[in-house]
Amino acid sequence: MHERERHRIILSAIQEKPVITVQDIAELTEASEATIRRDIAALHVQGKLRRVRGGAEAIHPPQLGNLAARPFRVSESINIDKKRAIARAAVELCEEGDSVILNGGTTTFQMVHFMAARRLQVMTNSFAIAEHLIKNSKCTVNVPGGAIYRDQSLILSPFENDAIRNFYGRRMFIGAQGISALGVMEPDALVIQSEQRLMRQAEELIVMVDSTKFSRRSSMILCPLENVSTIITDDGVPEEAAAMVEAAGVKLLTVKPMASSQKEGSSSVA
Repeated sequence: MHERERHRIILSAIQEKPVITVQDIAELTEASEATIRRDIAALHVQGKLRRVRGGAEAIHPPQLGNLAARPFRVSESINIDKKRAIARAAVELCEEGDSVILNGGTTTFQMVHFMAARRLQVMTNSFAIAEHLIKNSKCTVNVPGGAIYRDQSLILSPFENDAIRNFYGRRMFIGAQGISALGVMEPDALVIQSEQRLMRQAEELIVMVDSTKFSRRSSMILCPLENVSTIITDDGVPEEAAAMVEAAGVKLLTVKPMASSQKEGSSSVA
């Protein structure tokens, strides 16, 4: 990852929480801790953050009340080659005229690049997905009511009386914070509440996660693994994770990562 891109991710990440550790940033950027320390030192000199022991802090800390979910702009470019291949495989499961539900996330967002020529009925709680499809596709786009959370580009509401309950989806496609034998994991209660309402309107649940998500955990479970019909991931999925998915009776599709500049083309599905 280029230095400029690492700096962008670091500055976005410290707006998510007041202090972030070197280890946290190394995980986000897949760079070494030594590289991250040099990045933090450079940004400190530029006056863009404060260097603290073991990490960095924001000069202007974020306000309280933000979602626990990671900001969209932080996650957008991470594992982009894997996300794009996963997204293409997901769109290939859709037939013309299908009604589908997409949750807000950077993996599901990559689906928009392959939906341009499709005529689908789409429900999404992602402001970014809705905006892109309206401008660049022939899809009919529906969104639930609620407040827009700018950092995550999500439309969320704690109330039941919105457009979700009147929409039928043949399939729902979701990303996730992590996958374990206990189920699909997300970090925020309000996000889980919204996604569970969306899930009730779909016949089939398809989870889209890159292989790193099998080693990540969260404090909250969105749903048991048995509720999922299919998981789409990249071919770097660990053998023990594949065995776990198979044991739960879930279909596993693996794809070969695409070049980051490649928006069209083929992906290998196993």
